[in-house]
Amino acid sequence: MRKLHQVAAAVGAGVLAAGILYGTGVAGADTGPHGHPGSEPENIGLLVGQIDDYYGAHQTADGTWEASPDSPYAHDLARIEAGAKRDIARATSGHGRGHDRRGHGGHASHKKPAIVLDVDDTALLSFTYERATHYVYNDATWNTFVSKADRPAVYGMPGLVSYAKDHGVAVFFVTGLSESLREPAVLNLKATGYDTPLDRAHLFTKDKANPPAYLGDCATAAAWNCTTVHFKSATREHIEAGGYDIIGNFGDQQSDLTGGHADHAYKLPNPTYFVQ
Repeated sequence: MRKLHQVAAAVGAGVLAAGILYGTGVAGADTGPHGHPGSEPENIGLLVGQIDDYYGAHQTADGTWEASPDSPYAHDLARIEAGAKRDIARATSGHGRGHDRRGHGGHASHKKPAIVLDVDDTALLSFTYERATHYVYNDATWNTFVSKADRPAVYGMPGLVSYAKDHGVAVFFVTGLSESLREPAVLNLKATGYDTPLDRAHLFTKDKANPPAYLGDCATAAAWNCTTVHFKSATREHIEAGGYDIIGNFGDQQSDLTGGHADHAYKLPNPTYFVQ
């Protein structure tokens, strides 16, 4: 399953649609199941409202949920992207850790600079799906949604990719999407302004039927047991082995970033789900 925790998994669609916010009694707030003091989680109805506000959630005439480009979410993205652009400029200027920096022993490094991006909610925004399903994930509905190839880009990210390319940086995508969803992902990325190579050498999916050897024993044709961290970090290591220095790694989950093999890691905001 892609998402291990959704903020509204225990809330029925009818409850959310009606806008009902459940209160808590004294016993629930002050005691655990055995009468001991406990720590009550945040009210889930209030939390959904906070997430709506963060994204500037609104519905179009046909009922489709959208985020707002003027939302706190969009402003947070702009701040992170501005910092990343400064880092890219430094890394490729000759004064940082870019094209001609010195490696171990004072020898010039000839590795090519690169950035790596996740796809879901890093390159392509899935808020329409998340809000319409009340932040509850389902394999079948998710696959149908992705297959439509009509997600908008995450605000500012196509521009970041263009900026990196203008500075001589190669661009790679490493996604937890299955291999069967490669084609719609590629079509969607192209349609939203990601003008960069999207072939198999530049976009890596979870190919469970034919896993690459660099993933090791956790991925065989008989069984896939790789964690997200291993899959993504091993793929970054594979990219490095091709002669690249990953100067920036972008993801909306910490599991997109953990495991090294990148000079800088950039965590994009996403309060709608959690992937280990």
